[in-house]
Amino acid sequence: MQARGPLMIEHRLIERMLNVLKGVLAKIESNHELDPVFVDIAVDFIRVYADRTHHGKEEDILFRELNKKGLKSEDYQIMKELIDEHVFGRQTTKALVEANTRYRNGDETALADITANLKTLIDFYPIHIEKEDKIFFPRSRTYLTDEEDRAMLEEFREFDRNMIHEKYKSTVERFES
Repeated sequence: MQARGPLMIEHRLIERMLNVLKGVLAKIESNHELDPVFVDIAVDFIRVYADRTHHGKEEDILFRELNKKGLKSEDYQIMKELIDEHVFGRQTTKALVEANTRYRNGDETALADITANLKTLIDFYPIHIEKEDKIFFPRSRTYLTDEEDRAMLEEFREFDRNMIHEKYKSTVERFES
């Protein structure tokens, strides 16, 4: 398997979660209410899986290695756009958390913000994923030798092995402070 393989497999799970979010969004729009705990769970998925685990491998490993390769300007530009899109996803998720907190505290107007942020994420991720899967990943492969690709794949595996420890270590540290 090439290093982009696990990233594309992760994309499929993110797409499945987006379909779940679409279903919940439809219920919110018809019932004008939601369970804020579901938003917490969705945010956890987005932050831990989509952003820290998936985008972490892209930014901390793939993009780091590609930065050493002297990318063509158009490939570098796409990589920069992807990083900017990751930041946009983080900002939208943060806004979703803030709206959910307001909703939990009795602010009924926050439901509109929750809905808007969910729609933004649902619309954003498929375009972002397609750019990676169909444009950037195939182009990026041309910069790597088979040996470099295998080494990156192994680094992805090590990154994944450490993620659960990182998540729960930070949880304990948050409670300790």
